[in-house]
Amino acid sequence: MMEIAIDGPAASGKTTLGRELARRFGCLFVETGKMYRAVALGLEQGLALDAIQVDMDEAGRTRLNGEDVSDLLHTPALDQASSRVATQPAVRKRLVALQRGIAVAHDVVMEGRDIGTVVLPNADVKLFLQASPRERALRRARQRHESNVEEILAEILARDERDRTRAVSPLNPATDAITIDTDSKSLAQVIREAVDLVEGRLGGR
Repeated sequence: MMEIAIDGPAASGKTTLGRELARRFGCLFVETGKMYRAVALGLEQGLALDAIQVDMDEAGRTRLNGEDVSDLLHTPALDQASSRVATQPAVRKRLVALQRGIAVAHDVVMEGRDIGTVVLPNADVKLFLQASPRERALRRARQRHESNVEEILAEILARDERDRTRAVSPLNPATDAITIDTDSKSLAQVIREAVDLVEGRLGGR
């Protein structure tokens, strides 16, 4: 099976790149952040952690206890709530097991914050995307069609701090990951660089 791991901080471009790599190489795209968002949503709805089931279908849609919740997951509140949920060892243990199970059954491009270090430590290709906090805030503002960049920047800085300092699986590039700095690069340039790296690693596969 093919495993491509993409890690990086919030709004570094992981999802856009991951979708494109999955399309080009015929893989299932797994956006693990949505799984944590789904858990946060379930907890907000009053569900107990052991009553929450999260999975993904073949189209990459996220299901919470059998219900497609993909369109409910991208809100500023869940941005922060999912970051807090991700610090809970019990949550991470359950979701890591699920994510590994998906990779056993499918060729995957999987993105998150601990894919190359924890979830898929033997991935064929490991990429780590980085960009400055302000550039990431500008991207997130464009994505949300919002103008308050400073508020979004504050959210991103808070998220970065939690990701770096959490006791379980802190955000760090894997020792064998290839870092792509996306500042001052167009999306097309980032995709081309990543495609070249994957093709170089996978050779004739």
